[in-house]
Amino acid sequence: MGNKRLLFVLNASQEYIKHTGEDAEKYASVTNYLFDAISETYLPLLRMLENLENDAVDFKLSLVLTPVLCTLLDDKEIQDQYVEWLDKKIEFGKKEINRTAGNPALQAVSKKTFEKYKQDKELFESYKGRLVRKFYEFRKKGLVEFIATCGTDVFMPFYNDMEEVMSAQVEAGILSYRNFFGDVPDGFWLPELGYYEGIEKIIKDYGINYTILDSRSFLFSKIEPKNGLFSPARFTNALVCFGRDYDSDSEIFGEEGYCHDVAYKNIARDVGFVLEPEALDPFISKGSIRYALGYSYWNKSLIGEDEAGNADDCRNLYDFEAAEKKCAEHARQFVSAKIEKLNKAASLIPDEDLSDVITIDANELRANWSEGILWLEKVIREASAQGIETALPKDIIGNPFKLQRIAPYYGSACKAGYAEELLSSKNNWMMRYARKASERMVDLAERFPAETGLKARLLNLGVKELMFAQSSGWAKMLNGEISPEYAEMRFKQSINDFTSVFDALGSNTVSTEWLTNLENAHQIFPWMNYRIFCRKH
Repeated sequence: MGNKRLLFVLNASQEYIKHTGEDAEKYASVTNYLFDAISETYLPLLRMLENLENDAVDFKLSLVLTPVLCTLLDDKEIQDQYVEWLDKKIEFGKKEINRTAGNPALQAVSKKTFEKYKQDKELFESYKGRLVRKFYEFRKKGLVEFIATCGTDVFMPFYNDMEEVMSAQVEAGILSYRNFFGDVPDGFWLPELGYYEGIEKIIKDYGINYTILDSRSFLFSKIEPKNGLFSPARFTNALVCFGRDYDSDSEIFGEEGYCHDVAYKNIARDVGFVLEPEALDPFISKGSIRYALGYSYWNKSLIGEDEAGNADDCRNLYDFEAAEKKCAEHARQFVSAKIEKLNKAASLIPDEDLSDVITIDANELRANWSEGILWLEKVIREASAQGIETALPKDIIGNPFKLQRIAPYYGSACKAGYAEELLSSKNNWMMRYARKASERMVDLAERFPAETGLKARLLNLGVKELMFAQSSGWAKMLNGEISPEYAEMRFKQSINDFTSVFDALGSNTVSTEWLTNLENAHQIFPWMNYRIFCRKH
């Protein structure tokens, strides 16, 4: 009987959203996404890793921390803004505790939330704001593996005829990985798990050993995988590929998924949407866009629309202990289902090592399930208690030439499977601009192969703006109507800035003040060399 393993891969991405000065207040509702992610995902994840280590739980976890996310988390201005944001949360919490004084049950929930933000500040300051460095400490201990990814969240199949563009995105991601983690990655994460035939050649040329595919790409291979999703396979060039578990998303996020249980916090019903405007100070000024403030007092029990707007409603109040118990119950169900699946596979595939690759999108987890990281911790504990090994992909590859060779099919991890939502009626206009700018960047790299000084700075800026525009995050925001005006503005700004670079190089004139201001505004990829867009053959 072979070994049975669970491979957990948590993918954490973020668009480059950074604003200072007057813009910080203007775009507070958008920058709130990043700060909320720090409090609801990255700090809880570090707490989870510390708890598991302190309790001597045997575990391994793979993380995809994108270059943009690492850049923002490492930015001193962002760190200072986050502490200021926490101070406002704490100040607002004091007002909420006073406001709910007449309702002891409601006040108890507000106090619990208030204490959470105080603990977030203490923990963040104990790390000196260096979250990426703290994650790296667990990597040095062999508990965590970082998987590299593209420079930005480009959906690679949309550029399958532009090898230079895809090579540049892969190279930017690997250079960022080296910049943050100091060495060469074993694995490479395809954004949205978007695969097309041929991308494996580019990835392998950069020394990558493995990647992960959506189950459809893996199972619809021209050569049928003999062990299904339970064993890694390889491409013709020996790049190893894993197929992800297609059941996990529906178990977690599906219509009857764990995240919808009535015991969990209803983060959509937040006081930021129901209190009178004058009560939302210091966060939201009168007339500004409303957004969630983190003080959500109710569970996910069904209620009427009239009740949803009542900030003093004491029915269906959130119970932290009940939610934690439900997390433990759902963790047992999840692990039991995975063990049952592995045991069934073992009965059909005897004497083989079997693995189940479980990928989790951190953004989707945070948007749907406040207790998601707590559930993940309990899943890992339950797996350890039941004797199921959690492993890292790099540790189970072995000799790739002993693996079955397959020829995967185009696909992605987008909800519909083939990225229709990234090219919908709401956002398809973006693609023609991004592709045209991509063509122009390849042309610029050919026309100016050895520039230095001001022109090199201009070309490097053009690459950054292009990579921002290529990110699928703006299309997702437009399609999901999540701050769509902002997403459209940022995309157009990147395209316009790139066009300004293109025109300046064509006319041989540039405003050094404009160039310097934009470089200071977008402090990402400090090592950038525009030659990554040069043709490789």
